[in-house]
Amino acid sequence: MSIQTVRLLRRVSQVVFFVIFFWLILKTTFESAVTPNPEAETLLPFPVSIALQFDPLVGVATLLSTGGIFKGLLWGLAILIPTIFMGRFFCGWVCPMGSVNNWVSEIPFKVTDRKVSARIESNRYKRYQRIKYYVLIIFLGASVAGALQIGLLDPLALLARSIGTVILPLLHTAALGLIGWFKGYVPPPALGTWAQSVYDNIETILFPFRQAHFNGILLLGLFFLVILILNRIYTRFWCRGICPLGALLGMFSRFSIFGLEKIRANCDHCNLCLIHCQGADGPDVGSPWRRTECHVCLNCQAACPRGALSFKFYPKRTGEEINPAPIAGVDMSRRMAITSLAGGVALVPLMRSGTAFEVNANPDLIRPPGAVHESEFLSRCIRCGQCMRICPNNALHPTLLEAGFEGLWSPILIAKIGYCEPSCTLCGQVCPTGAIVHLSRIQKMGDKDTPPNRIGTAFIDRGRCLPWAMATPCIVCEEWCPTSPKSVYLKEETVRNSKGEMITLKQPYVDPQVCTGCGACEFACPVADRAAIRITSVGETRSTSNQFLLDRKARPVSSRP
Repeated sequence: MSIQTVRLLRRVSQVVFFVIFFWLILKTTFESAVTPNPEAETLLPFPVSIALQFDPLVGVATLLSTGGIFKGLLWGLAILIPTIFMGRFFCGWVCPMGSVNNWVSEIPFKVTDRKVSARIESNRYKRYQRIKYYVLIIFLGASVAGALQIGLLDPLALLARSIGTVILPLLHTAALGLIGWFKGYVPPPALGTWAQSVYDNIETILFPFRQAHFNGILLLGLFFLVILILNRIYTRFWCRGICPLGALLGMFSRFSIFGLEKIRANCDHCNLCLIHCQGADGPDVGSPWRRTECHVCLNCQAACPRGALSFKFYPKRTGEEINPAPIAGVDMSRRMAITSLAGGVALVPLMRSGTAFEVNANPDLIRPPGAVHESEFLSRCIRCGQCMRICPNNALHPTLLEAGFEGLWSPILIAKIGYCEPSCTLCGQVCPTGAIVHLSRIQKMGDKDTPPNRIGTAFIDRGRCLPWAMATPCIVCEEWCPTSPKSVYLKEETVRNSKGEMITLKQPYVDPQVCTGCGACEFACPVADRAAIRITSVGETRSTSNQFLLDRKARPVSSRP
């Protein structure tokens, strides 16, 4: 089989799985949900987070951080078990992040002797490739201490977050700008009502879905861009040196029965295998083959013109004609592995703040409805961005330091940008790890027998409120309040304005027993910069300690050790 045929088959596989992954992210929108009737719960027709649930690293890390495993994460066994027999096939044929790195690495370059020589040298095994094992151990150590940080570098979570919060909004903005430029230079057609309709509604025709845009994504975009650029220096640099999922699969592949057989007598040391190698795993005859680094791309076998290399089950390891070079295991120092594990455990208290290293309690940290207690939330959230993308009002955004270093890029509700739709439960449906519980409509909104889910409480800043501070009539917050009965209510008062005149107006108050913290009042407040009515996290359902003083109960037992 020629190198062109192998590359074509692998490309087809990579494209198919990438398209599926990308399509699932595209369908993670409110428009994809269906509502059988106005009183029924809004549901997604298929599990859009299924690709993330196939990630075995997420399953292993959440098992260590919580002591249990979310039911959907058992799909990860479908990747982990075949790896024991086939090696890292997932990296070479399935992983969408690996495919992106592969495509960027293989952008054609000008062929010169110097370029070819540099490529051969870059595709030999380098000591930096052991870094990914230490990265994996650090994150697993943090998971043991109760902090799930694996989502920062896990390839599937990273790609989902980058596509959903950076790439799609960027493409959407660029496309709208291009359409605006086109309309600015091209006059409306005079070809009839149909052409005129297309011209006037081209934005809606090309983008029939709502595209959310997110706060503070520059860091996310730069991080992803650096990963892509590094692939131009070393082929698949991310996969070789950093990827913790690749490290996990490498450890499981060390005993695989499918491997490379090298026929020494057939090799003329042309180095074609090194030119096309993706894993820098030593495919050339005379070098130890590192099966834990091999992506099973089959390039070396296809490129060899003399049949010196072949992948097969139970390859021969002895015989005069067989290459005597040993098969290398995981290249990792025991001392560095222990140090990495200890470092991961020690990293957790360093990331936290407050008495006894408790979770940082920022009053502006409003989590999505259904979010579990903060300590458990940070031991489950993988920062995939699915909840942010599905939110119908663009209310959820990635944090920076609102949740401390431990909560970087986890979801936060920014009410001034968007509020929590009272009947929406989609964020819990798309969460792949159970960090956000899937609430029913009754659990979210409440009824006479069930209290509503609260994510915070609204407070009025009388120094900025128009009726209170400026004797100016305004009832916007009361009009927008969606609870029944309304948590924002009005009292008619007679006050003196700046001219000395006595006027009658309505001043707003908040009933904390009814308020759910949805943020609709803050979103609608006409005071543009910092709203006169704002929500904070106090009173949230998920915590029995973050309550009003009179309602405070015993502090819940943390799930952390």
